[in-house]
Amino acid sequence: MTLNALCTRQEIHDLVWDFYDRIRMDDVLGPIFSERIKDWDTHLGVMEEFWSSLLLKTDGFNGNPMAKHLSLSHIQASHFEQWLRLFKETCLERENKAMAELALEYAQRIARSFWFGYQFQHNPTKVASELQLP
Repeated sequence: MTLNALCTRQEIHDLVWDFYDRIRMDDVLGPIFSERIKDWDTHLGVMEEFWSSLLLKTDGFNGNPMAKHLSLSHIQASHFEQWLRLFKETCLERENKAMAELALEYAQRIARSFWFGYQFQHNPTKVASELQLP
């Protein structure tokens, strides 16, 4: 780890892979993700770049995660809340508490943003509901 770096690429790799192991084993989220993700290695590599862009300020991520989530149908607040619970569980297991705390803060903001965007896209005349953050 370089001086002043929050974490290493290996710590991000471990966070991402451990988290998505939980996702794949989850009774609710596992089938949703597995239906859409056919190449997990590639997806997890993209997720590593995404989290590296947030936690290490790298510039290797190219993508539009909001658009991917807006295209899903029948998503509910409970899906985002379960995603956050699993992410928090994963973060709590990290030895690097500073990284875990910042990653969870980002995850909560991302989940809220995606949930608000999803609601607006699918029910633009309905007042948006808030997520129950873990």
